[in-house]
Amino acid sequence: MDFKEARKNVIEQQIRPWGGLNVRANQALSDIPRENFVPEEYQKLVFADIEIPLNGLDKMLSPKIEGRILDSLNLQGNEDTLEVGTGSGYLTSVLAKLSNSVTSIEIEHDLYLKAKEDIGKLKLNNITLINEAFSSSNFKEAQFDTIVISSALPTIGDDLKKLLKVGGKLFVVVGSKNQMHATLISRETELLWNSKSLFETHLEFMKGHEPSIQFSF
Repeated sequence: MDFKEARKNVIEQQIRPWGGLNVRANQALSDIPRENFVPEEYQKLVFADIEIPLNGLDKMLSPKIEGRILDSLNLQGNEDTLEVGTGSGYLTSVLAKLSNSVTSIEIEHDLYLKAKEDIGKLKLNNITLINEAFSSSNFKEAQFDTIVISSALPTIGDDLKKLLKVGGKLFVVVGSKNQMHATLISRETELLWNSKSLFETHLEFMKGHEPSIQFSF
């Protein structure tokens, strides 16, 4: 497979038509070799419009979702970015190309180790990887210009929104199992956040943040 040509095709045929028109983001998607982060048994599906499995539960985001995330954030290069859910490390690496720094958290130890290895091969020196469950209290007073949550949440808590600097943006998929919306939260002032629904989609819930089961009788 000509991976360079395939990366170009996926941007032109999948990402752009679905709203991923950010030129700078598309260049970063083209620069980072996605095939380096895809398990060997799925190499023929590197650029397919699917969520590629990484283990029994975790999956890579599809290329068009990655494009829409980057398009909505419109990163300029001076942002300190928080990513919750390192996964394969591919989107982490793309974010690093577009940001001043990236802090990425992964709860699964095997994914953390593999992502650390694969990211290391790219010689990116502005990424900090953390292997632990996400909790906003872990960051104490830290705040970020950009936050990307790569799994779904039932609701968006105030603790999460407060991790945004004024002027910052948060991408998260929020909702119930049957209805989820990709959502962009913007912090306008110390006390004001705006929420914009971008598109309908579906992701697995963040581990430890699954909605409680409601029984009716």
